[in-house]
Amino acid sequence: MNDRYLNVVDVEATCWEGPNPPGQPNEIIEIGMCVLDVVKRERVSKHSILVRPERSSVSEFCTRLTTLTPEQVAEGIGFDEACTLLRTEFHADSRAWASWGDYDRKQFLAQCEGTGVRYPFGSRHTNAKLAFSAARETTRRYGMAGALRLAGLPLEGTHHRGGDDAWNIAALIADMMDKDAWPG
Repeated sequence: MNDRYLNVVDVEATCWEGPNPPGQPNEIIEIGMCVLDVVKRERVSKHSILVRPERSSVSEFCTRLTTLTPEQVAEGIGFDEACTLLRTEFHADSRAWASWGDYDRKQFLAQCEGTGVRYPFGSRHTNAKLAFSAARETTRRYGMAGALRLAGLPLEGTHHRGGDDAWNIAALIADMMDKDAWPG
């Protein structure tokens, strides 16, 4: 087990303005990954893995939110291949990981269960949104952009793009580490 690095994950999934169309589950279309060196408290890499949806389509609403088009995600890799990449390239099954809130973890669990794909992560997950609230001694749950503003950190890149959001979440985690307020 390597505790020097923390994987910070943010996913984007198919979504609609209203309820899901019949037979179309939310599916991951982008896995954002930022590897954070917890010793140096530096972000060492940023990745965006596009994932081709198999049972749903990218709506106009989803494109407005994420900037991802149906054509872009059609060029992505399959979900099974993406999960294998997380394990082999990023040691996801043995490295601690974090996400902003619990949505990302639950989306992976649901999609793995629904497709029979092996869950790529180990059990050491930290909900960075809860950690941020605990560090501020509040029960209020801040969105990532609001947390960045509160911490005095810039929002880098495009909000609701997985790679950029993971990069920004990692900055918030490093800031919490600097203040000895990170539970992980």
